[in-house]
Amino acid sequence: MPRMLAPQCRTATVDTDSQRSHALPASMLNDQVRRLAICAAVGAALWAYGLFMEAVVRPATLGSPVQAKIIVVETLSIAVSAMLLMYVRYSSHAAPTKIDAALVYFVLNAGAVALLNSWRHAPISAIEGLVSWNAVVILVAAMIIPATPMKILVASLLAASTDPLAVWAAHLRGADVPSASDALVLFMPNYACAAVAVLPSRVLQRLGRTLKQAQDMGSYQLVELLGRGGMGEVWRASHRLLARGAAVKLVRPELIGAASPKDVESMVHRFRREAEATAALNSPHTIRLFDFGVTDNNTFYYVMELLSGQDLETLIRTSGPLPAERVVFLMRQVCHSLAEAHAQGLVHRDITPRNIYACRMGLDFDFVKVLDFGLVSYTNRPVMNQTLILAGPTTTGTPAFMAPEVILEGAVDARADIYAFGCVTYYLLTGELVFEADTPMKMFADHLQTAPVPPSQRCELPIPEELDALVLDCLAKDPAKRPPSAADLLRRLDRLTTKNPWTNQQAREWWETHLVELSAINRLDSAQIKTTLAVAS
Repeated sequence: MPRMLAPQCRTATVDTDSQRSHALPASMLNDQVRRLAICAAVGAALWAYGLFMEAVVRPATLGSPVQAKIIVVETLSIAVSAMLLMYVRYSSHAAPTKIDAALVYFVLNAGAVALLNSWRHAPISAIEGLVSWNAVVILVAAMIIPATPMKILVASLLAASTDPLAVWAAHLRGADVPSASDALVLFMPNYACAAVAVLPSRVLQRLGRTLKQAQDMGSYQLVELLGRGGMGEVWRASHRLLARGAAVKLVRPELIGAASPKDVESMVHRFRREAEATAALNSPHTIRLFDFGVTDNNTFYYVMELLSGQDLETLIRTSGPLPAERVVFLMRQVCHSLAEAHAQGLVHRDITPRNIYACRMGLDFDFVKVLDFGLVSYTNRPVMNQTLILAGPTTTGTPAFMAPEVILEGAVDARADIYAFGCVTYYLLTGELVFEADTPMKMFADHLQTAPVPPSQRCELPIPEELDALVLDCLAKDPAKRPPSAADLLRRLDRLTTKNPWTNQQAREWWETHLVELSAINRLDSAQIKTTLAVAS
């Protein structure tokens, strides 16, 4: 059974071995690396500005020999900046390798500035009292390059030393230069900036560790945000030890009615009981819950299996109404999931097309998974009083699929899910909601008072009379007139005869035509999974 886990700060799981040793999370590291390209572009622009000034605005200021040297250095600096820009943007190398290249670029820029300083000022002692541009270069690089503090310190000290080295080179060629002690005083600002340069790097590393701690969910590491909904976020995650992807749903207490520390404490208790109950469900058509927990900031998280497929809302939106045979094939599996939950006294309360997934599971296609059992409530009253769904005073569910008794906030049992099941089946058969309305209140009124039009009258595709009748039975206003359970629905669907029953082979052929990127077993990767898990609103 899953256990409560407090997140701990551990080394992030990222793309390469070299990245694993880096203190920043992969997402933050990649964002910082992308900024290096901007830095290189700005560097190229500044060097181009200097070249324009030397060659066009004041070409005769320094004399031809020195002028030629400066133009060569500035031209080479533009070229090196352009090379770094292209390398960062288009190279497939790991982020730490690109960061090391940026550090080399940083030192080379400092060397170029030092050369210009030694050529512009003759004698060099003329620059006494001025601060070298390398001090600015050091501070800017420290704020942009996401290297470790030690690497920043080493690169900054090298950059700070380029000015004294340029003075020494000038001494070798016979130029008038200050003494060693004077040179040390002259370039002390460089070394002071090199010492200060470590501070931005330390701040960045500290932020990275904080972010990783926030991203650590027990044994799972958050990798990529898949989506946001009314109750939180869903992330793609990886297990630290197992080669297994997962989906982590984060639920913030304030979004479900927690207004005080006491409310949060009570909700944590309810969350644990609810997650344990959900984890006890074993139907293959119920999404598997791997783990759950509460973070230090009282955010609840569920760790679930990562699905490859489409929710039924997306399926209908992109493909239109489904043949009755396929609807029966899909909804039988939904009944299998609900029947087990109802047998254990659990009511889902939010059966909607968005919470039902048609997946590719191994060699099976159109394999259904029912999602978001995190909103379950109990039909047993003493237990129900301790469930998360009752933590706040608001009605929970989706208006287009909400049973009349849920709207009225009366006694709710498994028959509320039966009503929602009828609404979903209606939507799959017709591509339209049972009731269309401008506002939730008008839709509530229709669910309470308006008789539904049979689905066969709103769809051009043939619908068997038995299926038509089953849907209308599910949509009865009075819970007593609906099928008593999902198990009873499953028996009725098993007895229902269709002209050409939907098979796994037909499902596979449909997927290979309409979802090519998800149908090939050997071609599925994490990038293709990115949009396959919806966030229940």
